[in-house]
Amino acid sequence: MKMINRTEPWFLFLGDILVLTFSLWLSLFIRFNQIPAWTYFTELLFPFGILFLFWLTVFFIAGLYEKHTSLFKSRLPARIFNTQVFNSFLAVVFFYFVPYFGVTPKTILFIYIILSLGLVLLWRLYGQNLFGAKAKESALILASGPEMELLFQEVNSNKRYGFLFTSAIDLNQTETFDFERDVALPIREQNISIIVVDWQNKNIEKNLANFYDLLFAKVRFVDMNSLYEEIFDRVPLSLVGYDWFIGNLSLWPNVSYSILKRFLDIVFSLILGLLSLIFYPFIFLAIKLEDQGSIFIIQNRIGKNNRLVKIVKFRTMSFNDNEENNSVKNKITKVGAFLRKSRLDELPQLWNVLKGDLSLIGPRPELPALAKIYEKEVPHYNVRHLISPGLSGWAQLYHENHPHQGANTKETKNKLSYDLYYLKNRSLLLDLKIALKTIKTLLSQTGK
Repeated sequence: MKMINRTEPWFLFLGDILVLTFSLWLSLFIRFNQIPAWTYFTELLFPFGILFLFWLTVFFIAGLYEKHTSLFKSRLPARIFNTQVFNSFLAVVFFYFVPYFGVTPKTILFIYIILSLGLVLLWRLYGQNLFGAKAKESALILASGPEMELLFQEVNSNKRYGFLFTSAIDLNQTETFDFERDVALPIREQNISIIVVDWQNKNIEKNLANFYDLLFAKVRFVDMNSLYEEIFDRVPLSLVGYDWFIGNLSLWPNVSYSILKRFLDIVFSLILGLLSLIFYPFIFLAIKLEDQGSIFIIQNRIGKNNRLVKIVKFRTMSFNDNEENNSVKNKITKVGAFLRKSRLDELPQLWNVLKGDLSLIGPRPELPALAKIYEKEVPHYNVRHLISPGLSGWAQLYHENHPHQGANTKETKNKLSYDLYYLKNRSLLLDLKIALKTIKTLLSQTGK
């Protein structure tokens, strides 16, 4: 049962097109102080339409078509503003440096940039309210742990969901679970039509017959694990067991997907690898001028099926920065700091992709020493090694507190929840989404 409106991104997309088009019409109206002639408007709409395609692509890369969770909405104004500032720069470059469109009046462009910035911001913040809020269904959640608390807070603080938790039962905090008191009574008193359930809880298993009877009362059931994954784009580790892994992570992947993914890895790693050679002489010179040390380092990492692979990077520390070198004197060099921030230190890994040790998209490969620790402390950690690791992945885009130095079991568990989401849902479309959003990561220099 889908609890989230899948049409929301398309609704936002069509709204963006209308707002951008209306901004052009309004710019002409302000510029000439009269309703613009239709022929002139349509004449300008062609070059501006090309610009719109670039802008909408930037919107996607910036994440403006993501699900609007509460956390996302809190960051929305700043993200829209930064995106439109970048788009304004694109507009100036497009009209001033493309000769064919260079005749476009500069005043109209200036007015359009200001207007579109304001109108897009207003549309994204308040546009959906114009269509009115639908009546929400009452829901009951029967679960436990931090995942339950996070779901309850997200659903009840965000208008985008069509239901509201009017009652919640923490199954781990309830000494004796009573079906009549904890389920049947709230259903009658609060007119509850949806129940979100952790089906793996023992209290639930003992009462399955009673839950079955509720089907005849038109009560709908939602698996908490599925709802959590649908909202947060990650798998809640505390709610999954062996049955989940057996049912969702097949050892026999789609053959056509695997072949096409490998083909794309070869093509793009070869193209990008050859283009990246332009930077090599400058990086060589910078590293040598600073400390006369080695140019490259080789690190051991865990690859597919727990196979040890050797990846190549540009050296960024005073010594070879690998897992065997833990000297406190081994510090990041000035050149190394720039290489890490810009991700240029990872350019040689494109040849690892071409070789087949890595993929362009997949879970990031871990150091063997840290992997041994996580195998003992993080349940099911080894599952991430069923597929080839990648240069960029789902966790790199959405996990915010990536552990950089030493072992960090807590954050590695969170990171694994994103890796499991990718393992379950991997496809060429998801890989394309990750690839496009990686562009934003590289440009904003926030790679993990």
